[in-house]
Amino acid sequence: MANTSSRTLRLLSLLQARRYWPGPRLAEELGVSARTLRRDVDRLRELGYPVDAQPGVDGGYALAAGAALPPLVVDDDEAMALAVAIQSHLATGDGGDSALRALTKVVQVMPRRLRARLDAVRSSTTSAIWAAEVGAPLDHAVLSTVALGCRDRERIRFDYVAAAGSPSSRLVEPAQLVALGPRWYLVGYDLDRHDWRTFRIDRIVTADSTGTSFAPRTPPFDDVATYVRSRVLGDSHAGRHRVEVVVEASADAVRARVGRWAAVRSDSPTRCTMTMETDSLEGPLFALGSVGAQFSVVSPPELAALAHDWGARFGRA
Repeated sequence: MANTSSRTLRLLSLLQARRYWPGPRLAEELGVSARTLRRDVDRLRELGYPVDAQPGVDGGYALAAGAALPPLVVDDDEAMALAVAIQSHLATGDGGDSALRALTKVVQVMPRRLRARLDAVRSSTTSAIWAAEVGAPLDHAVLSTVALGCRDRERIRFDYVAAAGSPSSRLVEPAQLVALGPRWYLVGYDLDRHDWRTFRIDRIVTADSTGTSFAPRTPPFDDVATYVRSRVLGDSHAGRHRVEVVVEASADAVRARVGRWAAVRSDSPTRCTMTMETDSLEGPLFALGSVGAQFSVVSPPELAALAHDWGARFGRA
């Protein structure tokens, strides 16, 4: 029975990996006869997976879209990636009840070892709002190792590739993970450089726990999210803009539209102030356009000029 169950999971994995499998090739991959393959396909259908079959000597099988989502089969890294992605989405305030239900279901069926890794990521992460962009691929094994180091106060060693491409080996006392927009950062004390440093998680090649505990140090900052934002952006970062706009709408309404990318402060029931940092001034204008309310630009003046230019072009259209 165990062999049949594992073969069924293997069949599902193969069907998910390719759009179409010729029958003889699929049977060969599984090491079964054509008759056994047909029984395994029927078993998948009973479990709720719609499998299309093309009859004939040259026939084959394909996993079709179903009316309802059947149980998913994912490996450890995929489960962690799914849970972390949903959790990050919830942290932005955009997730809603559906994302919360999805996270609950994923966590409920996680084995204990994965749940411990996810709990470490949760407890060691601070979110910081930033403009949206596409993030680099994330190694969730690295993320888990770093998070466990933060939670358990254990030194970690990892290989790191700097922005210029130069590699180095680091021994760090990890303090906190920060999710800044689409990227994750580690804040920790670098024992080789005797200073607090910020590391991009997607630039960490491998990470291992040393098993050596450490006493927490007093960091040179009060708010870790602000610290990471200042280190990443820089107080005088060339080409960056600090945007401040007064919007004639409630803070809740504006936050619902742009809360993922901007900070929103309520000034009155019908007015609020939106602030954000960005490389491009087009982004704030797109965000303000989605709000659908009157606004006044406080700074920078280049944003006001760009708004007037856009307005003139839209008027001519």
